Amino acid sequence: MNQESIWSARYRDAGDDYLFGTAPNRFLAHRAGLLQDGRTALSVADGEGRNSVWLAEQGLEVTAIEISAVAIEKAQRLARGRNVDVHCLQADMLAPGWPPASMHDAFDWVIGIFIQFVGPEWRERQFDAMKQLTRPGGRILLQGYTPKQLEYRTGGPSAVENLYTTELLREAFADWVIEELTEYEDDVDEGHGHRGRSALIGMVARKPGG
Repeated sequence: MNQESIWSARYRDAGDDYLFGTAPNRFLAHRAGLLQDGRTALSVADGEGRNSVWLAEQGLEVTAIEISAVAIEKAQRLARGRNVDVHCLQADMLAPGWPPASMHDAFDWVIGIFIQFVGPEWRERQFDAMKQLTRPGGRILLQGYTPKQLEYRTGGPSAVENLYTTELLREAFADWVIEELTEYEDDVDEGHGHRGRSALIGMVARKPGG
């Protein structure tokens, strides 16, 4: 079963509920003021729209990339219900030749919230795509789990190699300006998918230039 089928089945099984809720990720929401330093935002692997819709409510022009057609339909329903516009694109961000040249250097913010569905063999490709999407002087914001999350089992992948450490992210973004990088624990309540005490890491990094 391919990734589109896997994720569409998960979102379909949630029915009218939203697997990860409809509120934005807390690490993202707490940086609302910082997000005003920009006009455009892209949310990658956006799921059912909780983060992209919130970004649009902050006054940003928002594009959401998601592999699952079921998730996109639910995201568009959420956007309509909250009276905002989100441009949704169904795409596999790991596909050869993605992102297209027209999207290179296009966004002030590129947001990746719990996108740890890939292992080390694909992570560089994933991060490279996000870097290409970010304009010079723009920023990437990441939220993920650390290896300690395997003790909590309250969300995220079960493979330790998919999880982030401070050292991993510092190396991956060594050519960028890391403005914030923090490991911490918090109680997460994001639908049925993420709930309970969690071991988290958050990063904001700025692309050189601009």
